[in-house]
Amino acid sequence: MGTKLKSYSHLIITKIIICAIVITCFTGALTAFVDTAVLSDGDFEIVSEDNYFQSRAYIQENESLVATLTQLIGEYKSEKYILKGGSISEEELRSEAENLYSDFQLQSKSYNPNLSEAENYKKFKEVYKDEIAQAKGRLIKNDLREFHLLKQNLEAYEGLVYYASNGTNVFTNSTKKEQTQFKIYPSYMIFENYKREIYPNEVEDNEHLYGITGQIDELNPETTVVYVAFTEEFLNLKIKEWKEDKVAATNNLYKVVAFLIGLILSFLYLLLIIGRKSFDDREVHFHAVDRLYNDFNLVLCLGMIMLWVTLLDRVGFENAHQMSIPITAPIATAGLILVLSLVKHFKNRTLIRHTLLYRIFYKLFVFVRNVYDSGSVGVKTVLLVIGYPILIVITFFMFPVTIGAAAWFAFKKVKSFHAIQEGVERIKDGDLRHRIDVEGEGEFERLADNINSITDGLKKAVDSELKSERLKTELITNVSHDIRTPLTSIITYVDLLKKEKDSSKVEEYIEVLDQKSKRLKILTDDLFEAAKASSGDIPVQLEKIDIISLITQGLGEVNDKIEASDLEFKMNHPEDKVYMKADGRLLWRSIENLLSNIFKYALKGSRVYIDIEDTGSEVLLTFKNISAYELNISADELMERFKRGDESRFSEGSGLGLSIARSLIELQDGKFSIQVDGDLFKSIICMSKHQNND
Repeated sequence: MGTKLKSYSHLIITKIIICAIVITCFTGALTAFVDTAVLSDGDFEIVSEDNYFQSRAYIQENESLVATLTQLIGEYKSEKYILKGGSISEEELRSEAENLYSDFQLQSKSYNPNLSEAENYKKFKEVYKDEIAQAKGRLIKNDLREFHLLKQNLEAYEGLVYYASNGTNVFTNSTKKEQTQFKIYPSYMIFENYKREIYPNEVEDNEHLYGITGQIDELNPETTVVYVAFTEEFLNLKIKEWKEDKVAATNNLYKVVAFLIGLILSFLYLLLIIGRKSFDDREVHFHAVDRLYNDFNLVLCLGMIMLWVTLLDRVGFENAHQMSIPITAPIATAGLILVLSLVKHFKNRTLIRHTLLYRIFYKLFVFVRNVYDSGSVGVKTVLLVIGYPILIVITFFMFPVTIGAAAWFAFKKVKSFHAIQEGVERIKDGDLRHRIDVEGEGEFERLADNINSITDGLKKAVDSELKSERLKTELITNVSHDIRTPLTSIITYVDLLKKEKDSSKVEEYIEVLDQKSKRLKILTDDLFEAAKASSGDIPVQLEKIDIISLITQGLGEVNDKIEASDLEFKMNHPEDKVYMKADGRLLWRSIENLLSNIFKYALKGSRVYIDIEDTGSEVLLTFKNISAYELNISADELMERFKRGDESRFSEGSGLGLSIARSLIELQDGKFSIQVDGDLFKSIICMSKHQNND
């Protein structure tokens, strides 16, 4: 069954059927929407309204009547009042006078530009006295016409009883003039003495009530009286009409939802299969319509939307629901064909490239680029000067966009240039931490990156030089101190030895001289070895090293020192042998330095852990011990030459052990690091694993 469906999924007949479903659903949804708009007079809220008194329709029945009454009693009042000019505002008179004054300035010979504005205006009132009076007469005539028109409109209200007064003038279609007389009706609105009384109470919750109360609030509450009421027959008729409209609008809404669901599902399926002959087909197949440029396609789509709106507007709001299907179906069919063509180009990734504008600009760009790349600076300048005006002429229909884009581009480039210029000045003044931030991928951006790279290099060189100078100073100070101490002792004891006659003291002095001379030799050897390790002037022969055997054998050789230091060594390693790629002599020298460091600085009676870990491509060798001295310096400082865990320098170390170990490990392409956690001191050697373990 699935195979059969798959074979029919992309047939022409299948696509035609799906297109017909899409057009039917689209036309049906629009028709149902238009029907709803016509039935509810554009009031789509009727579907969610609970009852007639909370509906917009109820407010609309009252709103136009109240608007007419408030305009009559508030603005026009009476025919006598209008004839006296009472309805004409100062602003209206001033506007008419300004128009006449403009005419006076342009056409009247009485206007004298040498006079002041006040003098000319005074002259204007004298010359245009009759015209001003005529303008006022026109305004009075217009207001009088509007007054009688509003009174005629009041006569058209049937089923609504009203009474409105401003204390002098009264407008009513009933002999009833008291509140109590209006309260006998099933629905009424009473506005009098700053108060309002509305029945039934549900009307107070109507969110559109402000349309009525807002008009009443503009009148003088002390003299204004407005009563409006529904007759029972009229109200029952309106409630019945509202209920019928609500049912019809709700049904149409269900139709809209149903058609939209069908439209979405069918259109999505059509998007999936259009342009392909099967689900496995990766090629997009085009037809004659698809040759139309996509920008023209979009213009036609927008034109058909405007045509649809224009045709519906021409047939009129009342006839729109009858003509919506004949108008919508053919336009929707043509529009669907154009939209599917755009979808095909989107699938083929030619949505932008298959446009006339793209073709024009691309060819122009290629031509300009070829000339620009092959020309000199003068040719490029002339090309820019000539080419940009031509571009403006070609794109005259969108010249503000073109000019705006050029201005933005120029501003961006100038901003980038100023950023580079300012950055170079700051770097020149010695601010090597400053970075030039220029966004994008152009020449200015590459220049900024290059300058930043140079700055980084200068900063590293300066930092390295400062550190080197500091280390040299510390080296000289420490070497002087460490050499002077045993040398001073040797000189002192040699002087004592020359004068001493007691043989027992002579032997004691010779023993001290022997210790100090050996100490001086060790210090000299360490300095020599540190210098050779740092310079890399040591031959390295990498070979296959069994690290477990090397450590085990080495610990046996220094067993006397282990016992003398009262330390307990714990070794953790894999059961299988682990092979490193290293120089055995240099590796053991590094390990020997670490062990010597442990013997000198580890806490007596504590444990020392040696862990060997195989990570797959590397071997980690970790030494952990508890320091006998408080480690109040960082790991980086301990790695520097002549740095010791005891800053008091009471221990026998030279401070070169860790530095020599790191240099020797790095000569073997390994990594050496230390970590300090409280009094826990950890040394880590990381070497490449020997891949051939046979």
